[in-house]
Amino acid sequence: MDIPRYWRLKNQRYRLQGKKCLDCGNLSFPPRLVCRKCKSRNCEPYEFKGMGTLYSYTTIFQAPDRFDQMAPYMVGLIDLEEGVRITAQLTDVLPDDVQIGMKLEMVIRQIYEDGPKGPILYGYKFRPVLKF
Repeated sequence: MDIPRYWRLKNQRYRLQGKKCLDCGNLSFPPRLVCRKCKSRNCEPYEFKGMGTLYSYTTIFQAPDRFDQMAPYMVGLIDLEEGVRITAQLTDVLPDDVQIGMKLEMVIRQIYEDGPKGPILYGYKFRPVLKF
């Protein structure tokens, strides 16, 4: 990913920022210019809390180029508290400990390194909610 594109996506990647339609209240992630529900363009940025529940998951064994050194890794479908379902990599959990329905929280982690001299790119991943 080039630096300008990464910079444009920083709010989405670091703050889990999507959009909220001011006409119908629909939430979207990733952010969209037009509301999928009512087709309005009257939207504003909306920051999700980053808390959710694991809907489903899979383990990636044959990873794309930039992720091949991380394989195997887990990717999940997460239902956020606000009602939006997103896809994210799971972290800080062993494969045997992953369960559908487990509570998750967003954390910022390294996504990948863009070559030996390129930038290290960070973004959101989800981990089990820590219990104290």
